[in-house]
Amino acid sequence: MNKTELVEIIAKKTGLSLIEAQNSVTGIIDSITSTLKDEGIVTLLGFGTFKTVKRAARMGINPKTQAAIEINETIAPKFRPGKLLKDVVAGKAAPENS
Repeated sequence: MNKTELVEIIAKKTGLSLIEAQNSVTGIIDSITSTLKDEGIVTLLGFGTFKTVKRAARMGINPKTQAAIEINETIAPKFRPGKLLKDVVAGKAAPENS
């Protein structure tokens, strides 16, 4: 599923127009992104938690040349699924509001 398909599904499920659904999806994505940029945490109960992790500098290997390269420290986004999401995906629970 891509963003356009997600917007269409949300519009159908909520009765919002496509423009309103698109604005909602964009607003959610922007809010999560902004919070993560500020190194905050976003927790959606039952769905999961978005946070950032700091990856330490390390040595790596260039796959083309096999030369050793230094990989700089970086901050990366991370998602940890919630119990309900894991159970639904595993077929152990029914999705809420299905």
